[in-house]
Amino acid sequence: MSTRDYVEKDYYAALGVAKDAESSVIKKAYRKLARELHPDKNPGDAKAEARFKEVSEAYDVLSDSAKRKEYDEARTLFASGGFRPGFSGPGGFSGTGSAPSYDMSDLFGSGGGLGDLFTDLFGNSGPTSGRTRGATSTRGQDATADVSLDFEDAVRGTTLGLQLSGPAACRTCHGTGARPGTSAHRCASCGGTGFVSRNQGAFGFSEPCRDCRGTGQIIDSPCADCGGTGSTTQTRSITVRVPAGVRDGAKLRIPGKGTPGSRGGPAGDLFVTVHVRSHPLFTRNGDDLMLAVPITYQEATLGTTLRVPTLDGAVSLRVAPGTPSGQTLRVRGRGVTTGKRTGDLLVNVEVAVPKKLSAPAREALEKYAAAESHDPRPQITAALLRGGDHG
Repeated sequence: MSTRDYVEKDYYAALGVAKDAESSVIKKAYRKLARELHPDKNPGDAKAEARFKEVSEAYDVLSDSAKRKEYDEARTLFASGGFRPGFSGPGGFSGTGSAPSYDMSDLFGSGGGLGDLFTDLFGNSGPTSGRTRGATSTRGQDATADVSLDFEDAVRGTTLGLQLSGPAACRTCHGTGARPGTSAHRCASCGGTGFVSRNQGAFGFSEPCRDCRGTGQIIDSPCADCGGTGSTTQTRSITVRVPAGVRDGAKLRIPGKGTPGSRGGPAGDLFVTVHVRSHPLFTRNGDDLMLAVPITYQEATLGTTLRVPTLDGAVSLRVAPGTPSGQTLRVRGRGVTTGKRTGDLLVNVEVAVPKKLSAPAREALEKYAAAESHDPRPQITAALLRGGDHG
């Protein structure tokens, strides 16, 4: 879509809708007109065919939110009642009637304003007014890496050394791209700005210079090691501090350790993804550590004191008499520390049932069963008694 189309054509009028019409209204209006004006319905009718193209063009712009925004902003700038595109001589627009002329340097000056707005509207670098711009520096790209940690290192925090291979400033030419002893010179085509201007109708636009590829400089004697690019693939060592309590899958950002920038631009960042290996005893739930501890039937029945491990040594844990299997006991402050908070150690006690018994143990257990009158299933027993036991 040309700039002149954006300024001169009234797409809202073409569809017969208001300027603030909802997208659903625009779509409905287009469908109605498209059915009426379609060439298949109006064979040989040149006017209907032209209107069909006009309506289709209008809907293509107004149905796309981004295109509609650009169109509305352009129409606001060059309202048909104020002035229309067209030069009135050196440095001005011509208006209709007694409308005044406008100095192009005021409209498209380097101090912002419409020059910056045109960059957003039309995707170019904006119209130029004779002012020069230097080739801009470019930030380096972000880099990524993956590391694997032991469970305990992730909980406590650690320091890792990484070997990274990627683009870095050439050590021979120190990033200039020119052979040592020589230097780049300013591009004659763009005057060192990195851009050349061109005209399209009433507007001037700028684009990257093809001779220097937008750098603003020409290298006659490229560096032999980097071929004039200013960077080579290198292996470098960096140290990464992994904070205590880091979780599996966490991403750490290390500023300035990514790919170097060009023409003096800053380096990108390094993003390190952390993978935590599993632990043979502990699992993690948020800031709490989880530990499963088997106990015997007599320990659960009579009570006992257990010695259980933590990541910082063993602690004593009291198991009260009559503790059921699956009960969770809490040891405060023995979990994961993240910031100012420290989680707990949650111990899940599980009664271990032996698969085989010695003769004395079996005899003792049978005597216990005969002496024990406690029914662990009173509701089920009552239901059986009410319904009768037919088994």
